[in-house]
Amino acid sequence: MSKKLLTIAIVLIASGVTAWNYLPLPNPAQWTEAEIQLIDSLSLANLPLIPPDPSNAVADLEQAAELGYRLFFDTRLSSDGNVACATCHQPELMFTDGLRLSMGAALGTRNAPSLVGIAYSPWFYWDGRKDSQWAQALAPLEAEIEHGSDRVRLTKLMQTDSPYAALYQTVFGSLPVQLTLPESASPLGNRTQQAAWKAMDAPTRRAVSQVFANLGKAIAAYQRKLIPGLTAFDTYAAAVIANPATRQPDSLSASQVAGLRIFIGKAQCVSCHNGPLFTNSEFHNTGVLAVPGQLPAMGRYDGIRLAREDPFNCTGEFSDATASDCIELRFAADSNDLVGAHKTPTLRNLTLTAPYMHGGQIDTLRQVLQHYNDAPLSMLSHNEAKPLGLRPVELRQLENFLTSLTAPLATAKRWLRAPAD
Repeated sequence: MSKKLLTIAIVLIASGVTAWNYLPLPNPAQWTEAEIQLIDSLSLANLPLIPPDPSNAVADLEQAAELGYRLFFDTRLSSDGNVACATCHQPELMFTDGLRLSMGAALGTRNAPSLVGIAYSPWFYWDGRKDSQWAQALAPLEAEIEHGSDRVRLTKLMQTDSPYAALYQTVFGSLPVQLTLPESASPLGNRTQQAAWKAMDAPTRRAVSQVFANLGKAIAAYQRKLIPGLTAFDTYAAAVIANPATRQPDSLSASQVAGLRIFIGKAQCVSCHNGPLFTNSEFHNTGVLAVPGQLPAMGRYDGIRLAREDPFNCTGEFSDATASDCIELRFAADSNDLVGAHKTPTLRNLTLTAPYMHGGQIDTLRQVLQHYNDAPLSMLSHNEAKPLGLRPVELRQLENFLTSLTAPLATAKRWLRAPAD
């Protein structure tokens, strides 16, 4: 520091003013070529087009997205008329709900993950028990603690609601209107519903399940529109990539730049939180405590088995894919190392998606960072994370950097509010 700046600092301190709020920031740290490549790899500018979903022939059809959009916000998809997909996936909270455990028809067992950018993932749910977005969309509809509805009720809704029937026909063709259906039936419901399902003949059961699968495909088409928007970090990254010596005080603060250096360097967060969505979409055991009142979750160890048994998976009869399209499902890892492993969540918009982890076990971002700094023993198997050894100031810098990853979505606003009619 020059004598002039030192004199200014002494005067400000003597006046009771925090000098460092007024002194010019030091020149930005020079990034190495390897660091610039890492920063570039995290930039939203490198997010590719949404990958096609061969299991969903209408995934990118606008009319399908319109149908899915209306279904997403419709509480009539629940047995009591009070629960919609948007109940647990609220647009203003980046399609989470702000609760530790989601509340649908009853208290759930998992924290609601964000749906933003989720179409880029090959696996869905914290344990990856679904291999497509449309298969995932179906499960809550018949889950007793979520929507608590059933596929026969939903088929009837499509048949009797004129706007839905018209949209459905535009996307999927005619509804099976000649079916003789009970009031309620499902292979996954209560004893009465299961008995009613078994009493239906095989062609009717298949026709109802096809309508049900199509609703999931429409909801997935809508959710594919939920794309993250450019953040302060992305602006900074663009400047660094264009000219590594560029100083961007209006993009990231000095503390955030220091946090970025820790993120890609000392803390090695980038090992799992990589790519433009800050996730590798893989599964890891990081020693998070079990959800209070629940046994430790087996995680991906159970998830991959459930995905392979799912009648709505990529290889199932309701999928539009060929067997050669289902590589992820066929070759997914399946070993004891996956016990307790959960999916790596995106870090984009994480300031709006608390609480954190698969059961909302951790309330704040600061506590999450402390968890990884400590890397406690895992209740099941082993903790893949190792203690970071970060000092308090480094934890603050890392937290400050992570706050730079929040921004409005790159999604037209009409899709982010309930339909007017």
